[in-house]
Amino acid sequence: MASGERRGDNQKLKMLYLAKIFMEETDDLHALTMPEIIRKLEAYGVNADRKTLYQDFDELRKFGMDIIASQEGRSYLYSLGAREFELPELKLLVDSVQSAKFITDKKSLQLIKKLESLVSRYDAKKLHRQVVIAGRIKTMNESIYYNVDKLHEAINAGCQIRFQYFRWNVKKEMELRKNGEWYQASPWALMWDDENYYLVAYDAEDGKIKHFRVDKMLKIAVTDKPREGLSQFREFNMPRYSKSLFGMFGGKETDVTLEASNDMAGILIDRFGKDIFLIPKDQAHFRTTVTVAVSSQFLGWIFALGNGIRIVSPESVVEQMREEARRLADQYL
Repeated sequence: MASGERRGDNQKLKMLYLAKIFMEETDDLHALTMPEIIRKLEAYGVNADRKTLYQDFDELRKFGMDIIASQEGRSYLYSLGAREFELPELKLLVDSVQSAKFITDKKSLQLIKKLESLVSRYDAKKLHRQVVIAGRIKTMNESIYYNVDKLHEAINAGCQIRFQYFRWNVKKEMELRKNGEWYQASPWALMWDDENYYLVAYDAEDGKIKHFRVDKMLKIAVTDKPREGLSQFREFNMPRYSKSLFGMFGGKETDVTLEASNDMAGILIDRFGKDIFLIPKDQAHFRTTVTVAVSSQFLGWIFALGNGIRIVSPESVVEQMREEARRLADQYL
């Protein structure tokens, strides 16, 4: 400390407060003069003079902070330039947090507040964005963050887990499945589909891979029992599995051939990817074969696309569609 500089109550915290001032009070459009910086440090109980601040700026630059000095008239202005995140990147993250269905409103506000701390107070106001997502319903289960952490712990440790699983009843109450019995499973991966987290796990009792909604899992506990199902999971194709499901409803995976009008090509590519083969049938129609988990949700998706598409084979799935059509007809008589 230079001989002319008086000690303040928080003098040992000088560099931390100086970095805080640059982080919160400056950006590309807002800078501070030397007297303004000195006054802001005094408000934190730190005394500084011009000479020592020049040295402090150099120390912050050596630390990695982009302290910029620019001349405006006869004065010099100082600001923080490059940051870890650019404002457009943070806007994208804020939009993602706001629109994610699995993040509760309370947690969304907490996360956005933390993101705002990465920019100046001026840019933080620009992050107060309201993203309108049609039909978005936020999750009601605040424990999902701890669930995800616990599942990662089990996956990394290679251990089985036990948990309870629930659904919502007509009274909007949690209702435990299997009369509250504990589920035991070997966790292998987490996947995010339709804005929900799902656990992909091996169920030894049924001898197959299953998925569970993470926000509907309760009292997750990591056991000391090693995971099972390694060979099954090695044969498990996660990308194909996620594409084959509709709304994460299970069903027997089947190769289904569809016939559609040419204007349906984009819809099928969006749903199943660009790797599907589109084979012309005539000038106005094509056929393609896709692997899907045949469920009422898949059949409903085909119904919703109207008369521009139909299931051609296998006959068992065609018959399921006929049965579904008859059921709907009877239901609305």
